[in-house]
Amino acid sequence: MPDYLMLLSPSANRVYAGEAPRLAAAELAATWPGAEGVRPVRLAGVDYLALAASEEALPTLARQSACFALFEQAGELLRPVQLPEVFVLEDDLVSIPKYQGKTNEQFTQLLLGVTLAAVTREADGNRQVLDPLAGRGTTLSTALRQGHDAYGVELDAKSFEAMAAFYKTYFRRKRIKHTAEVTGVKRGGRAIGRRFDLALDGQKATVFTGDARDSAELFGKKRFDAIVTDAPYGVAHGANAGGGRDRSPAALLGQAIPVWASQLKHGGALGISWNTFGLTREDLATICLRGGLEPVEHPSDFAHRVDSSIKRDLLVAVKP
Repeated sequence: MPDYLMLLSPSANRVYAGEAPRLAAAELAATWPGAEGVRPVRLAGVDYLALAASEEALPTLARQSACFALFEQAGELLRPVQLPEVFVLEDDLVSIPKYQGKTNEQFTQLLLGVTLAAVTREADGNRQVLDPLAGRGTTLSTALRQGHDAYGVELDAKSFEAMAAFYKTYFRRKRIKHTAEVTGVKRGGRAIGRRFDLALDGQKATVFTGDARDSAELFGKKRFDAIVTDAPYGVAHGANAGGGRDRSPAALLGQAIPVWASQLKHGGALGISWNTFGLTREDLATICLRGGLEPVEHPSDFAHRVDSSIKRDLLVAVKP
């Protein structure tokens, strides 16, 4: 197998950049277990990920969240390797929106990749990816870039409106053939919210306004290959408890995960990132098990600090 050095992408987030080499190694171990000798290295002050893998791994390497370029080692020299084109849309679909609370774009791509790697069912067309806590659409845009269909639910009306407006503007300015519209949603003759529908050449996206715990009701019989989401840190969403609002992630996820599990196809996977200061990995795994999902054991640790009050980790669980 050829020996490669993956040049790691710079990160706009200084804290995340410090963890990037370790997280890149963990991501590759989860998405291409056949790689050997995976380890972070530094040459002339530049971070790389060293690995040995067959040429069949190149599409997976191209999708790695931290992959900026790939080189084959030839003695003391590095030969650039042409990576296959695995993205159907430009990266500015994800990078243009800037707002407070946006999940790191590299980490979103990592979470999506690790989750899809755990899916055991064969694809029967585009992968169907749902983010039931969609925000302004970072996960949806990441999925669309990779050729998947994207779906979401978002409680905050301003976030929903900003996402819909961005997609309309982006595809119009890029002169990409599409249709995009926001329409009302009714149940029993009563207005219950809105939906945004985007249609591209061979791809589509749909987002509903509403509560993440009502996702199954909103999408009906629709089933998904993967559900990928960054759990809130106890601010925007909450679970009702005793007439009040419980802002703990445990309460929300305890109610939501069984709903999301019911929306997965058999062999599909749930990938979730969360703040471990508010919920332990063991407790989250228990919630998944109670929802009928089987947590996946990864060979490497994804936990990393976001700031002084947030230590983020991810967990993937598969529906048998």
